[in-house]
Amino acid sequence: MSAGKRPNSFNHHLHRLPVVPAPAMIGSYIQEDVVFLLKDLGDYLQEQGNVEREEAIQSGRHYSEMLPIEYYPTSEYIDLFYESLGASAYRIALATGIVSRQIIRLRGRKLALVSLARAGTPIGILIKRYIQHFYSADIPHYSISIIRDRGLDENAISYILRQHQDCSLQFIDGWTGKGVITKELITSLEKFEQKYAVPLDHSIAVLADPGYCAHIFGTRDDFLIPSACLNSTVCGLVSRTVYRKDLIGEMDFHGAKYYPELADKDLSYVFIDQITDYFDVVDQEVTRIINNNPSIGLDSSPAWSGFKEISGIKRKFNIEHINFIKPGVGETTRVLLRRVPWKVLIKNPDHPDLRHILLLAKERGVPVEEYPDMAYSCCGLINSIKNLEKG
Repeated sequence: MSAGKRPNSFNHHLHRLPVVPAPAMIGSYIQEDVVFLLKDLGDYLQEQGNVEREEAIQSGRHYSEMLPIEYYPTSEYIDLFYESLGASAYRIALATGIVSRQIIRLRGRKLALVSLARAGTPIGILIKRYIQHFYSADIPHYSISIIRDRGLDENAISYILRQHQDCSLQFIDGWTGKGVITKELITSLEKFEQKYAVPLDHSIAVLADPGYCAHIFGTRDDFLIPSACLNSTVCGLVSRTVYRKDLIGEMDFHGAKYYPELADKDLSYVFIDQITDYFDVVDQEVTRIINNNPSIGLDSSPAWSGFKEISGIKRKFNIEHINFIKPGVGETTRVLLRRVPWKVLIKNPDHPDLRHILLLAKERGVPVEEYPDMAYSCCGLINSIKNLEKG
């Protein structure tokens, strides 16, 4: 695997990169934890209901041009979030430790963390804090947009490279599904190199890699990372990212919406602080695991087995498009929160990581089908517009 270093000739090509204005502050995280490279769209973009969005998406409009209505969880669901956080904090801290130590081992301390908004943002904060705690290194951390079929925000990358000319970049996300965003990252960075003559390592680090497509990972188990349970209220009060040419200018970053009115519901630091409290608890175990297996959590040639498995589900259920299949706990949660689900497949209905999935499915009247023959814990299937019209 590449050590992530740019060639010495990089500075000769710096003049090719756009000179992008400094970002405006957005989100509820403190700047010491993360800097969002996003344009706040504020009142320029109105949220739309899930059915309206789904019909528009399946009629050809790109999903990144619209925002879903933010889900306001019930008290039962919030209780489940806290319970899940308590049950998984050790496991998440352990995965964070493995990923953080392998990042430092591979890249050294001259690096900048680049989280993919928004699921990657809290994970990037955890990794930054872990490195700061155990290596006394204050690594810069940014959160930027990547959008399927639209690519990585080149202005954001250019800004980071100009600010940190001696650093390599480490891209971070929360988890992998079938690997679409990982492929988008690879393609985007290849295009960036062709355009600006700046080669960048495209390896991605995640806590959970059930799709077998990440280069650095904490585990390949499909387990619940509770930050997947909620929307903006666990990701710094920021929406998922948006790209519309009428709202995003040539020198703008990709957009998002900041929800300061949700401050009283903000659990972003509840999640971060509870995991951070476990860092010292897991440190001895992290050290033992890596000493016993120095290559743990590393894969220079991922098998992309998740994508292959999803192709089988597509055939079995006669699903029109592979984008209608969202595997894994995190992606299934997203389907239930902001898409129009057809059904949910679950491997084991008694698995504790699936309790919030079952609760959301019940609230929305979504059928749940036991499907033991898959590597993922669950899989969300999106309804087709044809079925919506019939309904």
